[in-house]
Amino acid sequence: MVEIKSDTALESMREAGRVVARALAATREAAAVGVGLRELDEAARAVLAEAGAQSPFLGYQPSFAPVPFPAVICASVNDAVVHGIPGDYRLRDGDLVSIDCGARLDGWTGDAAISFIVGNARPADLELIAATQQALDAGIAAATVGRRTGDISHAIGTVARANDCGMPTDFGGHGIGRQMHEDPHLPNRGRPGRGFLLRHGLTLAIEPMLMAGGRDDYRTDPDGWTLRTADGSRAAHIEHTVAVTEDGPRILTLP
Repeated sequence: MVEIKSDTALESMREAGRVVARALAATREAAAVGVGLRELDEAARAVLAEAGAQSPFLGYQPSFAPVPFPAVICASVNDAVVHGIPGDYRLRDGDLVSIDCGARLDGWTGDAAISFIVGNARPADLELIAATQQALDAGIAAATVGRRTGDISHAIGTVARANDCGMPTDFGGHGIGRQMHEDPHLPNRGRPGRGFLLRHGLTLAIEPMLMAGGRDDYRTDPDGWTLRTADGSRAAHIEHTVAVTEDGPRILTLP
């Protein structure tokens, strides 16, 4: 069931989105060569606690997962696409890091992700991140009243193909609101003019995940959570929670 949010609910989601933005900023600031992924998780936990927010990630267990998620961020490094568990790994020079974080505040949820380089960047990694941002921007631009979810999916997929990037076909964006994952599902590839009709008050987590090798297949780590590119190429993941409004798309997870 798709829930259309009131303008009051959108304001509440905006507050949750601000918390997410602060948590992501804290993890990025903490990220440096030699820093452990658990330390990034601790930085995000501190922001959530200060805001009086809860994590929709911690303890979450969808049908594909063998165990509940044990952290408040997903930390995916290099060939990890999404859902990386923050563990003992310590960041190295040149690592490509994607951090995904959510916050639930006063019953409403925000969800966003960033990708960045630790230390010295390889040009190819910067190009991959730029392409992922371009795909997100295209998807957001398509999130207007009267269009359909397929228009967003098509916009994202067009950018991915233009940059010779692959995307995991069975993972994508989603509705969001009282829960982190709500209807409708939002694939990162689709046909324009198809799918759910976009209305004022519809809220979506739009999240392209681009894989530099150009293949769409992936493998899952023994932890049952971490998705990695099948060919070992690097991946990037960038996400915003977006509201469809009569005035155009409104990004709810900006600082």
